[in-house]
Amino acid sequence: MVNAEKALVLFSGGQDSTTCLAWALERFARVETVGFFYGQRHAVEMDARPKIRASLTAQFPQWRDRLGTDHVLNLDLLREIGGTAMTEERTIAMGADGLPNTFVPGRNILFLSAAAALAFRRDARHLVGGMCETDYSGYPDCRDDTIKALQVALNLGMDRRFVLHTPLMWIDKAATFALAATLGGKALVDLILEETVTCYLGDRTHRHDWGYGCGTCPACDLRAKGYARYSAP
Repeated sequence: MVNAEKALVLFSGGQDSTTCLAWALERFARVETVGFFYGQRHAVEMDARPKIRASLTAQFPQWRDRLGTDHVLNLDLLREIGGTAMTEERTIAMGADGLPNTFVPGRNILFLSAAAALAFRRDARHLVGGMCETDYSGYPDCRDDTIKALQVALNLGMDRRFVLHTPLMWIDKAATFALAATLGGKALVDLILEETVTCYLGDRTHRHDWGYGCGTCPACDLRAKGYARYSAP
């Protein structure tokens, strides 16, 4: 059954958000996307977004008429706040507080709040994000409790019944690859391997069996191990 309501997908151009976009296209009659520029070092992901959208409409005719407008919002204030390896030339490491220095405080909270404001104007009730507590890399704003609390706050603050969907919340990277295969077969998995950007450094020069990336950052490590488990006999 296809839901006739509109969905807005938080779409970064990475593996998780691309899988979530396919998940939404399978379920909703109309799907729009939103990306965020926040001064991220891996800004190459912003270049990947239109390529992925174009490939989805070209390769999957069942989704072509469902994919609607793309939006890009500027949240450069995250770079102005600074202090993270995601927006500054820092060596990726664990901080004294037990959080990795790739954690951008408030990022997902800002992303979902901005997306909800956009959804309010676009008459979209469903927000879809790739937050995941299983492979969350130590980021507290990826936890299920955070998303549930934020849904309550957004609904109260905007007097609108938003529904926040997190299809990947309880699955790991191997299961995310498997979900993509279920949604779009080998063609979708191949698209994810070739076009999506997961690497924190935005490396598009080194091609591995799991896609492009530096191969050493935590995001590459998660993706590589997940693909190995997914593709194992």
